[in-house]
Amino acid sequence: MEASDMSLDIILFVLVMGGIFLYVLLELFQSIRLVPAQDEYIVERLGRYHLTLKAGFHVLFPFMDKVAYVQDLKEHTMDVPPQHCFTKDEIQVEVDGVIYMQVFDSGKASYGITDYRYAAVQLAQTTTRSIIGTLDLDRTFEEREAISGKVVAVLDEAAHKWGVKILRFEIKNLVPPESVRQSMEKQVTAERNRRAILEKSVGERQSLINTSEGKMKELMNISEGEKQKKINEAAGKAQEILAIGKATAESIQTVAASIVGAGGSNAVKLALGQKYIKTLSKLSSDKNKVILSGNLTNMNEMLKAMELDI
Repeated sequence: MEASDMSLDIILFVLVMGGIFLYVLLELFQSIRLVPAQDEYIVERLGRYHLTLKAGFHVLFPFMDKVAYVQDLKEHTMDVPPQHCFTKDEIQVEVDGVIYMQVFDSGKASYGITDYRYAAVQLAQTTTRSIIGTLDLDRTFEEREAISGKVVAVLDEAAHKWGVKILRFEIKNLVPPESVRQSMEKQVTAERNRRAILEKSVGERQSLINTSEGKMKELMNISEGEKQKKINEAAGKAQEILAIGKATAESIQTVAASIVGAGGSNAVKLALGQKYIKTLSKLSSDKNKVILSGNLTNMNEMLKAMELDI
């Protein structure tokens, strides 16, 4: 009986020592930490903040040091759940968004607030409600960037105490009630039709202007052509008259020179006599006319008389 009790005590002792050994081994293993890039570990010693581990290999003091918080230094995105807001003109809209933030101080992010993510979402919702409450419905659609900027300013001021930097806040959806949305669609359709009618009238007006300008230029070209035609005809006639006059003058000068020359006077008399006789022969064929001729037997006297007349 005593031997069995002794063996039992030995087994229990071995189990206890094995457990203690495993615990010590586990603590020694946990004291070795490899911190990834863009991460920081917050180490507490005996329940108080001790240090912040940067990226790399670190060895902690067993049984006294422990990693209390792990902070990710990369940029985070968090959805802001949809919420109902009332505009200044008492119209309810549904708004949601997304926050972009980054931890810059791991100590403040661990001890400055319980959960900075939850706090940022709540503050973003309350700030969005208060800003939209100061705007009319139409302005909420037009000033989405201004709303986002104001939310970022308020969030960043508060999050600075938490060791967090608010980078951006974007409104994803801003949905008005169905009745308001239908009236807005009708308004947009009416505006689109008005612009189409205006553009059509402007196009027709421009078409009429272009047509009238074309006709005006056509008439101007026709009149200019007629004008140039008359000028050319007048110039041609003037040239013709000048040529005829020049030819007549030259013929007269030639005749005068012939008359002055030897035998010229007799040639003129002969030509006039022939013309006189030819004229009398034409007139004699008309029975209704009476011809009183000169003394045909004495042609010399008649030619002298004609010469005197000349």
